[in-house]
Amino acid sequence: MTLTITQADGRPDITAFIRFPYDLYHEDPLWVAPLERERRAFLDPRRNPFHDFGSVRLFLARRGRTVVGRIAAVVDPRYNERHDPKCGHFGLFECVEDSTVAAALFGAAAEWLSERGMTRILGPLSLTTNDECGVLVDGFDSPPTMLMPHNPPYYAHLLTDCGFTKAKDLLSWRIPMPPDGEPPAAIRRVADRALSAPGVRVRPLDPKRFEADMAAVKDIYNDAWAENYAAVPMTDREFAHTVRKLKPVLRPELLQLVEVHGEPAGFTLWLPDANQALRAARGRLTTLGLPVGLLRINRASRRITRTRGVTSGIKKEHRNRSLAAALFTQAQRAAFRLGYTESELSWILEDNHHANRYAKATGGIHFRTHRLYERVDG
Repeated sequence: MTLTITQADGRPDITAFIRFPYDLYHEDPLWVAPLERERRAFLDPRRNPFHDFGSVRLFLARRGRTVVGRIAAVVDPRYNERHDPKCGHFGLFECVEDSTVAAALFGAAAEWLSERGMTRILGPLSLTTNDECGVLVDGFDSPPTMLMPHNPPYYAHLLTDCGFTKAKDLLSWRIPMPPDGEPPAAIRRVADRALSAPGVRVRPLDPKRFEADMAAVKDIYNDAWAENYAAVPMTDREFAHTVRKLKPVLRPELLQLVEVHGEPAGFTLWLPDANQALRAARGRLTTLGLPVGLLRINRASRRITRTRGVTSGIKKEHRNRSLAAALFTQAQRAAFRLGYTESELSWILEDNHHANRYAKATGGIHFRTHRLYERVDG
């Protein structure tokens, strides 16, 4: 049958774009189906603040009437200003095991990006490094944690067959919870030294001053990540949107902030792995108008055993104080008190040697790798 690539315009195409992964992964026992309503909101320019400044074009690949692939082409002016004025992105890539289909999808995305002056393509970024990013290339034996991508092993071959090469690896570390909840002695010594310095205090998120604490987190995040690979700052609307999505699973004890003489200096955010509960919903909160998926999530949420260290940051002027060790020590102790049996630190750039050494020193096991790919067309 003839292969066609079309722009995904209108509700029927957007629905096909959203539902294609449900068909692609229906026999994959590890895949965690996202909630369809969340994916629809993510793609809606009226509801996702990325569209305030970024440009996105969605494409569908079909053989006859059957969808066999999808991709998003993305231009982010903030990335262009900060990193590379000629680099566009691809994301939300899903495809059957067929290099012809993949090549057609990348061709359509590249043409759209070229029309906007882009000569290099980086991805997958869906839609920025503040969202899911990377192709899973190692560690296919366990379900993904929340906000981390999952894909078949053949994706790496599709990308290299289409002329893409490695840009950067993103590492995930699994840290089993020690019987006493305490990090190794060497880490504790560093943490204690940081906490003994005048004016240094680590505390959890205060629900009574939620807005002020989250404003401090945003300020620290944008400062700490300003020079990171491919990173872009979050706008007020983006950050508020992200907080609204994460608030249902946020535990105040797992968001630790460090202050120096009363001023916010750093934070670490760990979240219960909502994917352990989300798998039970099978992508839908309701079935025939009944809250079947919601009930399944509520039951499964009582059995969450893992946390994910989603993001951390220390302001530049405080990075020589060993504050990260103090933050992570307090977060691990909190996770232990809440009954979690393991944590995941993800993702960490492969060349962030300090963070990777720390993850290993805490007893972490590098168990999964995601990869960003790039291609130069100009």
